[in-house]
Amino acid sequence: MDFDYDLFVIGGGSGGVRAARLTAAGGQKVAMAEEFRMGGTCVIRGCVPKKLMVFASQYAAAADEAGKYGWDIKLGKFDWKSFQAKLKAELSRLEGIYTRNADAAGVEILHQRATVKDAHTVTLADGTEKTAKHILVAVGGTPFVPEQTPGIEHAITSNEIFDIPELPKKILIVGGGYIACEFACIFNGLGSEVTQVYRGAQILRGFDDEARGHIAELISGQGINLHVGTDIERLEKRKDGIWTKTTDGREATFDVVLYATGRKPATAGLGLENAGVELGRHGEIKVDAYSQTNIPSIFAVGDVTDRIQLTPVAIREAVAFHETVFKGNPMTPDHSNVPSAIFTQPEYGAVGLTEEQAREEGPVEVYTAAFRPMQNSFIDKNERVMFKLIVCQTTRKVLGCHIIAPHAGEMIQLAGVAVKMGATKEDFDATVAVHPTMAEEIVLMKTPTRVHN
Repeated sequence: MDFDYDLFVIGGGSGGVRAARLTAAGGQKVAMAEEFRMGGTCVIRGCVPKKLMVFASQYAAAADEAGKYGWDIKLGKFDWKSFQAKLKAELSRLEGIYTRNADAAGVEILHQRATVKDAHTVTLADGTEKTAKHILVAVGGTPFVPEQTPGIEHAITSNEIFDIPELPKKILIVGGGYIACEFACIFNGLGSEVTQVYRGAQILRGFDDEARGHIAELISGQGINLHVGTDIERLEKRKDGIWTKTTDGREATFDVVLYATGRKPATAGLGLENAGVELGRHGEIKVDAYSQTNIPSIFAVGDVTDRIQLTPVAIREAVAFHETVFKGNPMTPDHSNVPSAIFTQPEYGAVGLTEEQAREEGPVEVYTAAFRPMQNSFIDKNERVMFKLIVCQTTRKVLGCHIIAPHAGEMIQLAGVAVKMGATKEDFDATVAVHPTMAEEIVLMKTPTRVHN
């Protein structure tokens, strides 16, 4: 059978673009459909704009600390509209790069929605049908909001947060995951009065318990009104803002209510069920180790598979897909020991197992250090950093590394190399400390804080 394309990619995010570029550059005929903007969630309304907001939100605290160090600094008011204009220009620049790179590789870009009709056919929004030998679904995820909450239509999600017309004086953030915690720190740093509500017992579910508690303590100390074990009962739009009532009876009014209650795979209305593609209970596309669905010609990578929702992971999955399908080199993406960072303030970097996970696997030693770094102690700032290593008693390998400190994201990238290579605690101990730094603590912890046999 003759097909219009060797590969049709649905979704122009990081994973989809990488697979399309590699395949087209190899001489195959490739098309890509993107209904919104090239670059996907990470570039347009995720990692990149969020990190730029993180940068912007740090200057007020930095100016305050500079004054305590002797600088005569007077900080003016944050100009939200000026920042927004620069942010939009930067995102447009990055979108252009994604588009040009795909185009230069020979990818035919279709700026419209595509749905799956059958194993080899996609239908475009204009009604056109295209056939392909292989179909790759890389549509990512979309914010989840509890639709049953009365007044939920008055809330926004992380998709809309970058476009709000004014910097809110008071903002409510609902959720306890990394997106909620990051935006709580961002708006707190920009000068908004921030309240964060989470229905669970502690924020950052799924991460190391000790680290979760440390971050909760830090952000509360910075002035974020954190309330756990409660949820939003209802919202109402009123003249002075959005009135809210929580399940524990508290009432308050906010300028903006941001729901950051997780993300779900964006498979709704994609036609996958009609094509026979098996989905999971949350709408995720079920794939094997090679990112192949139960329909042999249809593959999926990235957040839509709900494996590890990180942009670099989606890119790795896309590369493995290309190697397997188009180069005859079967390759599976490695999802073990993936480093990650949460851009709270300070940041949290992690790689490997949590203490709770490691205890389930066997006897471990836990090394921890929490202290005021030199930069803080000089100005009598009480904020503490934390370093943590989890070590297997039998193999001596470092199973997990957790860092809460300024620039922890930068540190964990390098620590991740050691953990991925299987470095032992003795390898860490044999490394000479870089002094004076915070990070030297990671090679100076000699005595276990606790041992789990």
